[in-house]
Amino acid sequence: MHKVVLYPFLTEKAQNALTRNVVVFCVDLRAGKKEIKEEVEQLFEVKVEKVNTLIRPDGRKVAYVKLSPEFKAEDLAIELGIV
Repeated sequence: MHKVVLYPFLTEKAQNALTRNVVVFCVDLRAGKKEIKEEVEQLFEVKVEKVNTLIRPDGRKVAYVKLSPEFKAEDLAIELGIV
């Protein structure tokens, strides 16, 4: 199995997404939404509500991962050291 979640993606838009309980990750181009959801839940011990993906013009694929209401994106961001 290839590694799906590569690293947290940090932009101003990604920082603003934290207020909507969304964390943004750069992911493998071959990864599907279901794989991304499963790996995020396993790696960070959170419950994922929804995953949206986007392939940027620079060729990187980013995943906008919305966490369930009982988990806080800000807490995960602090744990990852991006805030």
